Amino acid sequence: MNATVTTATLTTEELFALPDDGIERDIIRGELREHPTTKRNRRHSRVMMSVGHVLRNWMTGKNIGGEVAGGETGVRLRRVPETTVGMDAAYFSAESIASMSENQVWYEGPPTLAVEILSPSDTHEDVVQKINLYLECGVLVVWILDPDFQTLTVYRPNSVPLMLRTHETLDGHPELPGLSASVQEFFN
Repeated sequence: MNATVTTATLTTEELFALPDDGIERDIIRGELREHPTTKRNRRHSRVMMSVGHVLRNWMTGKNIGGEVAGGETGVRLRRVPETTVGMDAAYFSAESIASMSENQVWYEGPPTLAVEILSPSDTHEDVVQKINLYLECGVLVVWILDPDFQTLTVYRPNSVPLMLRTHETLDGHPELPGLSASVQEFFN
């Protein structure tokens, strides 16, 4: 899914004021990027709901505060250079949520966890760019879920990626303390 890059400068406030016209827009390092809306499929939706379910159960069971968001969650990762993206799912710590206004339309600042679920239109280059951008902007851990191969790959700053298969267990430590889930749970 190649994006059209324009030289237009846009703030996050202006981005969210645009009409919904079927075009997804991100601001990456100050540049507006536009691409057609990705058509979601059943499998993608099911995996997204499973991610939310696992994260909510962890938060409730461990009495962890914060907020889980899903469905192209709008996140301003940083202000300089302006970088605002949509994520499939994310977890924001209680401290992050406490610093945001309840009326705010987008999330402010990097989440603890960013989750992307691969779609047929995703290119390798696009996924690598997202992972690098998220980590560069302060996201502590990134999960990439592949519904076709049923794998979950964990990315952390300055670490080798860890790919897990359905017979393995995801350990959220240290970013998500106490989180332990069978990778199979994400693909049921």
